[in-house]
Amino acid sequence: MKILLVYPETPSTFWSFKDALKFISKKSAEPPLGLITVAAMLPKNWEKKLIDLNVSKLVDKDLLWADYVFLSGMNIQINSFKEVVRRSNKLGVKVIAGGPLCTTQYKDFLGIDHLILNEAEITLPLFLNDLENGTVKYIYQTNEFPDISLAPVPLWGLLDKKKYASMSIQYSRGCPYDCEFCSITMLNGRRPRTKSKEQFLHELNVLYDQGWRGGVSIVDDNFIGNKRKLKLEILPALIEWSNERKHPFNFITEVSVNLADDEELTEMMVEAGITSIFIGIETPNDESLVECGKTQNLRRNLISSIQMLQQKGMIVSAGFIVGFDHDHPNIFEQQINFIQKSGIASAMVGLLNAPTGTKLFKRLKNENRLLESFGGNNMDGSINFIPKMNYNVLINGYSKVLNTIYSQKEYYNRLKQFLKEYKVPSWKSSKISFGEVKAFFKLLWRLGILEKDKRYFWKLFAVSLFKYPRKFPLAMTFAVYGFHFRRIAANV
Repeated sequence: MKILLVYPETPSTFWSFKDALKFISKKSAEPPLGLITVAAMLPKNWEKKLIDLNVSKLVDKDLLWADYVFLSGMNIQINSFKEVVRRSNKLGVKVIAGGPLCTTQYKDFLGIDHLILNEAEITLPLFLNDLENGTVKYIYQTNEFPDISLAPVPLWGLLDKKKYASMSIQYSRGCPYDCEFCSITMLNGRRPRTKSKEQFLHELNVLYDQGWRGGVSIVDDNFIGNKRKLKLEILPALIEWSNERKHPFNFITEVSVNLADDEELTEMMVEAGITSIFIGIETPNDESLVECGKTQNLRRNLISSIQMLQQKGMIVSAGFIVGFDHDHPNIFEQQINFIQKSGIASAMVGLLNAPTGTKLFKRLKNENRLLESFGGNNMDGSINFIPKMNYNVLINGYSKVLNTIYSQKEYYNRLKQFLKEYKVPSWKSSKISFGEVKAFFKLLWRLGILEKDKRYFWKLFAVSLFKYPRKFPLAMTFAVYGFHFRRIAANV
């Protein structure tokens, strides 16, 4: 068999970092980990090619080469996903599709020959067995959650690694929390399933031996879902592994805010090299947190929790949402004030939407408030339900939040707040690569010369260089992020 694995294009949003990636001559922030893991599950004697539309083009010659197109994707990629299906159909190439988008919305698609839904460790072997026996079915799905120790080492060799800002790896699936708007527990369950210490380190060794150095994203739903195993097994081993190799990887992952309640766990993560974390803050409005079931964010001072993590050496990024039923017109000022005080540079603010199959989706359906299927983009002004707040007020308020927090004045002030709180980990090297030098001169030209109002950048430049010299490279990185965020906010 000749298999072409295709990953759809992600549109330009906060998450794509497309404008920031140009400074470091990269095409995409992360590779399609799901597809290269699926590739490793296919028979070894099958020929495999990968086309990630975020880093390269898909030409008809690629499609005609293949016996099957294996296609995966997320909600945000739905338009590109449909276009790949259309092109494959036009050329008569069979399409096998799976991943989170198909698992939740497969009834929305035409032109797919076979659907491999849920987690591939269970459903893909069933398909492959039927294919060999000539009894292949249209759809394969399951209600079970597999042991993820069954997952093979991803085929990173299919990637052109030079085009990516970071690599990806997975340690666990599932989240112990069950927020109303989130599809994680529906897709991966509430009981975190983890890989063994040996399996996790083996995957890191493979990536290390292939020559990768730099960013590695641990793409877990909630990395601290099983704190006990992390503290007793995984982190001690990762600390030893990282120290022996002089910290070749800097890790980023997703956690819940209750990490701030465990000082020992926080310090172990930083020592292991896990120093960038994404947290779902969502809202400073307690009524809305109760509404969506975000219990882990209640009964705490969220600003203090974030500052504690920053002071321990964590770079905190966070997600925020407006449009909850309990949001009032003052929520927009509340969000702005909270974000500014927090020092969270990468504050991803989106409109509430109801992904297909979530508890929120079901509730709104029962209330006759659903409008259409979730398109995945919570930043383009579209929502798929009728909000309690007047829609015009909601959209104008949302636009105000983005244009305020990503204005140069407010963004650079927030960066200074972050630099004040943040402590650089002791193991962090001050060496600068040639690529970083090139990126530095690009940012000086773009932000220090071409930018319309340059004074805020130069103030940050001076403050970080003379007051926080060890934090200067990070300050410049976030200056580039701000350029990207301003470009996105201007189009909302």
